[in-house]
Amino acid sequence: MKKLFTAILVIVAAMSLSSCSYNSMVQMDENVKAKWGVVQTQYQRRADLIPNLVEAVKGAANFEKSTLTDVINARAKATSVQVDPSKLTPESIKAFQAAQGQLSSALGRLMVVSENYPDLKTNQNFLGLQAQLEGTENRITVARNDFNEAVQQYNTKIRSFPANITAKMFSFTEKGYFQAEAGSDRAPKVKF
Repeated sequence: MKKLFTAILVIVAAMSLSSCSYNSMVQMDENVKAKWGVVQTQYQRRADLIPNLVEAVKGAANFEKSTLTDVINARAKATSVQVDPSKLTPESIKAFQAAQGQLSSALGRLMVVSENYPDLKTNQNFLGLQAQLEGTENRITVARNDFNEAVQQYNTKIRSFPANITAKMFSFTEKGYFQAEAGSDRAPKVKF
């Protein structure tokens, strides 16, 4: 009788766990990790384009070496910040985003300074790299949006009742979002 009761209890427990959203939480967690992988791939694509861009720019006579140095240093820092997909906390996302933001800022300065060099603006290699970099920035935006959507679905799931009980039992925690860069709410000043 005791064995029968134990068997029934195990079956009931298994059935209740199957309806408690554990599997869907695992699927959503894996989706978030996959989306994070796409974000990292796009940032890596940008980092891979930068040495070619720097080499094309170096060819321009009298180009500002401090700008090139800033880009190279920012790239090194951005590629050194790695985030473990299983630990996508708001703090780790913020650190990753800060390093990438410094690289974006340095690249922006490089593009602004390059406007002062007519030979560089007509260089086909530079123009091709600039177009690839622009396309990569668009891909990064799409990947970040997809990641944020996956995080939103996951966070909603683990905070909703009764799934939140299962989430706490199996240590599912909230993931961090990409946030807008500080100062991005103000339009940049353009001076001629």
